[in-house]
Amino acid sequence: MEAGESFADALPWLKKYSGAVIVVKVGGHAMVDPEARSGIIKDIVTLKFLGLKPVIVHGGGPEIDAMMKRMGKTPQFVSGFRVTDDETLEIVRMVLVGNVNTDIVSLIARHGGKGVGIIGNDGNFIVARKKAPEKVVMNGKEVDIDYGWVGETESINPGILSLLLENGYIPAIAPIGYDAAGNCFNLNADTAAGDIAVAIKATSLVSLTDVDGVMMDPKKKETLIPQLSVAQCYELINKGVVSRGMIPKILSSISVIKGGIKSVHIINGNLPHALLQELFTDKGVGTCITLD
Repeated sequence: MEAGESFADALPWLKKYSGAVIVVKVGGHAMVDPEARSGIIKDIVTLKFLGLKPVIVHGGGPEIDAMMKRMGKTPQFVSGFRVTDDETLEIVRMVLVGNVNTDIVSLIARHGGKGVGIIGNDGNFIVARKKAPEKVVMNGKEVDIDYGWVGETESINPGILSLLLENGYIPAIAPIGYDAAGNCFNLNADTAAGDIAVAIKATSLVSLTDVDGVMMDPKKKETLIPQLSVAQCYELINKGVVSRGMIPKILSSISVIKGGIKSVHIINGNLPHALLQELFTDKGVGTCITLD
C-alpha cells in the first residue's frame, strides 16, 4: 500500500476478502527481473498471511521467447496464441516447468510460505484438447492456421487445489494440460487462469501484466479505464481499442465473470505492490471488470 495508507483504511477490504480464494495470474517482463519477481511473490505470500487463499497461475512468455531465440527459433503468434510445434513445445515445458515454476515455489518458501508446483497431469488436474485450426486474416488474406500443440481446457479437477489450500499451501500452476492419451498441450496462461478460477469458485482473478490496465490510448497512462462492465468490454474489442495480446485477456475475463467470479483485475505487475494496492485500497491501480 502507498505511504499514508493504514491498516484501518484497508480494514473494509480485509473483511471483504477474508478467507477468499484469489487466483493471481503472474507473467510479463516483471517476472524476468529477479527483484521484481521476488516482490510479486512476497506480496502473494502476504495475501496468505492476511487470511486470503491465493492460487498462482504463471506464464513465461518473455523467458520462452528468449530461449527460442537462443536455439535459433523465431516465436510466432497468431490471434494472441503462440504457434507451438514439437520443438517449441519442448522449450515451453523446459522453461515453464523446469525454470519458472520451480523458482516461484522457491520464492514462496523464501518469503515464509509453503508452495507446491502443479502441472496438468498432476492428479489429472487439467484435461486439455487440441485447439482446432482456424481461418484468420493475415496481411489482408484469409489463411488456415494450425496452432500445433496449443490446447484448450476440457475440464479442471479442483480437488487437488482444495486439498492444498485447506492445508495452508500456495499452489503455483504452470499452464500445461494433457489429454487422455498423454499428449501435452501449451495453454494460454490467461485463459487457463480463468478456467481455474471458475472451477474452484474463486472470489476474484487478478492478472499481472506489462500494462497498467485497459486504456483508450495504450500510449497514454492517463486514459486508463478503472472500471468496465462485460458489455463495455465487447464494445472496446469491436472498436479496436482492445487488440492483439489484450484480446485473450479480455475474452478470458468475460468468460470468468459469466462463470460466476465477482471481479477480474488487470494491473501492471511492474509497479511495486500493485497487487496489494489493487485489492486493499479504494482507488486501486488498474482495471476492474465486473458483470454490470
